[in-house]
Amino acid sequence: MGIQITSEQVTAMTPDKASLSNGKKLSGRKHWKTLGQNDDAVWGECQGSALYQVKVEVASLVASCSCPSRKLPCKHALGLLLLAANTPGELATSEPPEWVSSWLEKRAESTQRKEAKSKESKAPSAKTVAKRQQMVDQGLERLDLWLSDLMRNGLGSIEAQPPSYWDKMAKQMVDNQAPGIAARVRRMGESVHATTNWTQQVFVQSGQLALLSQAYRRLDTLPPPLQDDVRAQIGWTLTEDEVIQRGEHVRDTWLFLGNSVEETDKGKTQRTWLYGEQSQRAALLTQFIPRVAQSFPNVYPFGMRQEAELAFWPGAAQLRALIVEQQGALQPLGDSLPGASMLDAFLASAATILARYPWQDTFLGVLCGVTPILTNQNQWALYDRDGQALPLSHGEYWRLLALSGGEPVDLAAIWDSETLQPIGALVAGHYYKL
Repeated sequence: MGIQITSEQVTAMTPDKASLSNGKKLSGRKHWKTLGQNDDAVWGECQGSALYQVKVEVASLVASCSCPSRKLPCKHALGLLLLAANTPGELATSEPPEWVSSWLEKRAESTQRKEAKSKESKAPSAKTVAKRQQMVDQGLERLDLWLSDLMRNGLGSIEAQPPSYWDKMAKQMVDNQAPGIAARVRRMGESVHATTNWTQQVFVQSGQLALLSQAYRRLDTLPPPLQDDVRAQIGWTLTEDEVIQRGEHVRDTWLFLGNSVEETDKGKTQRTWLYGEQSQRAALLTQFIPRVAQSFPNVYPFGMRQEAELAFWPGAAQLRALIVEQQGALQPLGDSLPGASMLDAFLASAATILARYPWQDTFLGVLCGVTPILTNQNQWALYDRDGQALPLSHGEYWRLLALSGGEPVDLAAIWDSETLQPIGALVAGHYYKL
């Protein structure tokens, strides 16, 4: 009953170090006038400069506080969660007060309104679509010419190109309403001299762009799921309501395995990786906030499992998803992860996805019984029980080695077709963020 969460998982939810520090100061019983919990929420009244009412929905970890802070979760919510993690016995089970029950009711009503709205969502007009189509076609003509010049002059010609060379092309793609192409052009520029094999990476990236351009021009000849993928890669977007209407819905027990945050000039993007316990499929939740915002709107648990219904963006290799409904309480992951025990099996699954969708750049690997080793060539790698190995991305992995004790562990990692980047390891029933 109530919430099951660890202090490390609360730490992963914090918007910044200052909020965590202040939350720890408020995690003692002496700061709370009242405390309580039931299957739906935990709550408390925190005595500060005023008496602040704090509540957290158990299923989603969404918190609300009567304080004026714009940070989510605020220090009072973090204090309550840390108290629940470290001294759960302080939260007596009881019926929630009116200020908690009314908040839960409003959240339920809001969810119902969103579901009703999704059924009434309208597609853009044919005139709007045709105008954008014309702009994208013009942009792809520019792209084809640019790629042809790149190949004709040779990749050596871009070694001394300034950042403006890539920015100019990316801006042209944005002006032609193809932001997905613009993002790929920028990544190409960032790849130059980033690694020792950067020429190979840029060659592959340019090939993906050329394939995307040709696929879009022959869109009507492609299977409908692949058409959705190509549009998405160009930059055509779907609203969440459209995803709920058109996407595949999957009910499963989803494992929340980790997230990453990428910062750009425009803002921050958070990517959270999930894995279905029964379906054995990966899901990626993404959310973006502009630079002026302080916190992401949704808080996703770390190292927990929960029954939920997800809707996937339509496509041939469905990965990006959104949570339609969370069911039941959050639970610990358990003693093992339901992934691949052989690295060859994982690579085969990645190859299958690439065959359906050649523009996928990253893959979630849930790997069981693999051992981290520092090789004689001073390269970190993961070995399976048959001695097959995959290299880890550049970095130090002494903490992972210490957690494993040199023995096989279950872990989650992101594969970029060259190296693995571990994001979490399950050791003795405890999931550690890496």
